[in-house]
Amino acid sequence: MVQYTEGSMKKGGGGGCSGSSAENVKVVVRCRPMNEQETSDGNTRVVEMDVPRGVVEVRSAKALATDPPKAFTFDAVYDWNSKQEELYDETFRPLIDSVLMGFNGTIFAYGQTGTGKTYTMEGLPDVPEQRGVIPNSFHHIFSHIARSTNQQFLIRASYLEIYQEEIRDLLVKEHKKKHLELKERPDTGVYVKDLQQFVCKSITEIQHVMHVGNQNRAVGATNMNVHSSTIFLQNLSEEVDVSGQRNPSDFLLSHRMEKGERLKEATKINLSLSALGNVISALVDGKSSHIPYRDSKLTRLLQDSLGGNSKTIMVANIGPASFNCDETLTTLRYASRAKNIHNKPKINQDPKDAILREYQEDIARLKDNRLLCGGKNIIDHTNEQQRELERQREQLAEQKRREREMLQRLEKEEESSGEIASTFSSLQQEVEAKTQKLKKMFTRLQSVKQEMLDLQEEFSNDRTDMQQTQEDLTKELKLKMLIIENFIPPEEKEKIINRAYFDEDEDVWK
Repeated sequence: MVQYTEGSMKKGGGGGCSGSSAENVKVVVRCRPMNEQETSDGNTRVVEMDVPRGVVEVRSAKALATDPPKAFTFDAVYDWNSKQEELYDETFRPLIDSVLMGFNGTIFAYGQTGTGKTYTMEGLPDVPEQRGVIPNSFHHIFSHIARSTNQQFLIRASYLEIYQEEIRDLLVKEHKKKHLELKERPDTGVYVKDLQQFVCKSITEIQHVMHVGNQNRAVGATNMNVHSSTIFLQNLSEEVDVSGQRNPSDFLLSHRMEKGERLKEATKINLSLSALGNVISALVDGKSSHIPYRDSKLTRLLQDSLGGNSKTIMVANIGPASFNCDETLTTLRYASRAKNIHNKPKINQDPKDAILREYQEDIARLKDNRLLCGGKNIIDHTNEQQRELERQREQLAEQKRREREMLQRLEKEEESSGEIASTFSSLQQEVEAKTQKLKKMFTRLQSVKQEMLDLQEEFSNDRTDMQQTQEDLTKELKLKMLIIENFIPPEEKEKIINRAYFDEDEDVWK
């Protein structure tokens, strides 16, 4: 994920500290409905969503009937009845508003293949009620620009894909495609060298950019497995006083390899997934002095989004069916850890920008006081109505968020203060109350023990997969060494070894 792409801002990004207080990565979970195939195969729904409390419960197929379900609490959860507009207004609209103020923003979807990541991020752009996050944000940003006065905006769009640790530009024709390099500069951070950027002056133009990228991605998918990460970048610069960018992205990551995948492909995909997990764990742990961003291209691109200068939202997409239970739990554990990551977003501006902004506000205020205006024209009236409608939607979303936070806080307070506030009229009543509490604590203990066993089993399976991959790679290496020893003259071999070097930027031997 490129937070500072080359030329993405009019001014340097290391400016003022306005709004630089730390905030957690916001994590929401969305569960798709059961499909006909799952129902006909005899699968049951193992996921329950408590939307008002922001809680997801999963009842494992391996668990006993008396075992409690595994519960996870998030900033928000959306069940199979959730609507695209509801998701955008409650979760993503505030982030885009922050971007329009000059912050960096990142939105990414994570989850098993077939859980609805593409629908959440893209949806059906031509059907208003089914538009996903990215097309909704297009309408949001261009509506804001249309209502703005005395300001000039520059919007540029890029679209890239990471496949087998190689970066491809999805806006370049297939025969001209080359593998792009990651670079890093002190002032702008990590960026993709030679990535195409197209200036977009309308919703139609930016939708066309996305359509072209999706077509190129679809063509490529016929020759490769679909386990790749695609990132749509939109850089927004306001030439008067604010610079910022928004990076919605759709990371198509899978937890388990499909049968028949080639060794190299499986190894590279495992690398990206394990690297992402290691980065999240290191950031949450707080004891790690080194965060392993450089372990994969994906984590390097996400460097500013996880633990950096960005407001970040992670959407964890899950499936409800019993046969997906293990993958669903793995996704929820990833997401649960990610919500403890602290970012330090700040407005991208020079100190001079803040002074310029103050002067502009003073000028605007003086103009308002001195000039007389007649009645509203139809454009002003329409804009005012649009703003009022958006304000009401924002108020409704904010009210839901506060209700959810209040319910979560009350639940915690009830647990901690329940015993202190209790008064007992008899010894028997006190014994019964404490017995009930003991049973609750015992149930929780059993749940934690089962969670530990599940994690150990998951770790064991991952270790077995890695050992198998290592063995396969060792066999392949031995075969290649055998070919070298028997078919390449020793003096030629020595020349190649002496000339070889490792290029850290491209992460390959040359």
